[in-house]
Amino acid sequence: MTDFSDTTPFAAPFSTIDNPRLELVMEVRLAFPEVYTMAPLPGGGMRTAVLVQGGTFEGPLLRGKAVPGSGGDYAYWRADDVAALDARYLLEEEDGTAIMLQNRGFLWGRKPDTMVRLREWAFKGGEPVPHEDYYLRSQTTFECAAGKHDWLTKHVFLGVGERRADGNLLRYYALV
Repeated sequence: MTDFSDTTPFAAPFSTIDNPRLELVMEVRLAFPEVYTMAPLPGGGMRTAVLVQGGTFEGPLLRGKAVPGSGGDYAYWRADDVAALDARYLLEEEDGTAIMLQNRGFLWGRKPDTMVRLREWAFKGGEPVPHEDYYLRSQTTFECAAGKHDWLTKHVFLGVGERRADGNLLRYYALV
């Protein structure tokens, strides 16, 4: 039987059935200036691909950079104007550890015109859209080699994102 008691960097108190607890793991800032669009798709909707060109991450337990050209976000824009996110790319921790991050989540507008304004901003240089006007959340998983950072492969993570002019700002939280 594997003993996981000393493989977590988080201190008690841990989540209980009545009191889930989130702990900040890191903030990631990504740059993806290039956007590729496939529209309309034969089955409806459209696909966009934004490829990671760089970025950084920093938190209480991790710090490093996004690996340029290692992946991106391949969002499927549904007919109901919800973007189903599917992102995968590499992070490199300061100690050299390669960490693969995968996000699956959703982006949608809280107001009827929000998604139009977000696309104008993201793809055509339009006006910024306030964060409170949209929902950008993800369920995140990590892969890395056994060792110092493999605690990332043993927890549930949630991401809260904010769209920026040249990419995204994401904060990742562990459900401890």
